[in-house]
Amino acid sequence: MKTNLKYFLIILTLGALVFGAYSCNKAKSSDQASAAKTISTSYSVSVITAAKKDLTDSFSQVGTIVAYNDVAVMSETSGRVVKISAEVGDYKHAGDVLVEVDSELKEAAYKTAKVSYEKAKKDLERYEALYKEGSIPDTQIEQARWSFQSTEAQYIVARRQLSDTKITTPISGFVTARNVNIGSMVMGAPQATFVANVVDISRLKVKVNVAEKDVIRLKVGEKVEVTTDVFPNSVFTGSIFSVSSKGDEGHTYPVEVVLNNSKMQIKAGMFGRVKFTPKISGAAIVIPRESIVGSIRDAAVYVIKDNAAKLRPVVAGKELGTDIEILNGLNEGEQVVVNGQNNLSDNAPVIVRK
Repeated sequence: MKTNLKYFLIILTLGALVFGAYSCNKAKSSDQASAAKTISTSYSVSVITAAKKDLTDSFSQVGTIVAYNDVAVMSETSGRVVKISAEVGDYKHAGDVLVEVDSELKEAAYKTAKVSYEKAKKDLERYEALYKEGSIPDTQIEQARWSFQSTEAQYIVARRQLSDTKITTPISGFVTARNVNIGSMVMGAPQATFVANVVDISRLKVKVNVAEKDVIRLKVGEKVEVTTDVFPNSVFTGSIFSVSSKGDEGHTYPVEVVLNNSKMQIKAGMFGRVKFTPKISGAAIVIPRESIVGSIRDAAVYVIKDNAAKLRPVVAGKELGTDIEILNGLNEGEQVVVNGQNNLSDNAPVIVRK
C-alpha cells in the first residue's frame, strides 16, 4: 500500500513539472508572437529636424553680354581719307588716331586765322596801353576789342577744323569695324560718315529680362553670379547695375548686370546666365518639398512623436528650389518624415531609420 502511494506521488510531481514547463513555453511563444506582430506593423521612415534658416530664393536668367562702352566713331569733317592707322582687332587708347583726312586746305585756313589772331591780339594790347594814357577815344578801343574777339573766334574754328582731320577714338578699346579705306570720301554733320566701331570690354554688361514676380525683389548693387557656355567651369562675379521701372508687353523688365573682365576672357555678344539670389527678410522654418503630403494649398506633414507618425496640417509659403517655407503648423526641432510617408496613416507606429 505504501509502495503504491509512493508511485502515485512521483507521477503527480512529474505531471506538475511537465504542465509548468508547457505553460512557460506557451507564455514565451505568446510574447514573441506579440513582439513580432508589433514589429511587422511598424513602418520604416526617414526624418529631418525642422530648423530655421535665413531665406534666399535664387533664380537664373539667360541674356546677351554686351560691351560696357560701345562707340560708333563718326567723321566731324569732310574730305578724302589719306591715312589709315587702325585695323579690326587692334587695341587703341583713348585719343589715338584711327583715320586721317586730307588737311591741306584746313591747315592753310588755320595758319591764316592764327596770323590774324596774333595781329589782333598785339593791336589790342597796344590800344589798351594808349587808352590808359588817354591818347585814344572810347570808340577806337571798342573797335579793337571787337576785332580781337572776331579773329579769336575764327582762329578757334580753324584750329578745330584742322584737328578734326585726324579722327580719334574717344575711349580705349578694341576696333571691331572700320568702314573707310584710303581714298574714301567722308562727310561731316549733319550726314556724318560712320568711320569705325570701338568697344571697351574691360567691363561688360549682361542684359536680361526678369519677370514681374521676381524683379520686385532685386536691388541695384546686389551681387550676382554669371556663367557662360564657353567657360563652363568659371563663375564670374557681377552686380546689378540697373533695374528698369517699365516692363514690356510680356510683363518682363530689363535688368542690366555689370561684371569685371580685366583678363578679356569674355567677348561681347556671348550668351551669359545670370544667377540672382535675392534675400528674403527674416528666418523661417524650411523643410524639403518631398515631405509635404497633399497639395501646397492643403499641405500636411507627418511629425514623429512617441514612435508614431502624427499627421499635421501646415501652412506652406514660398517654394525655394527643392525646399519649401512653412509659415504655420510646425515647430523648430520637431522631426518630420521625408521618406516613407506614402504608407503611413495618422498615429501609425514607425521605426526611424538612422
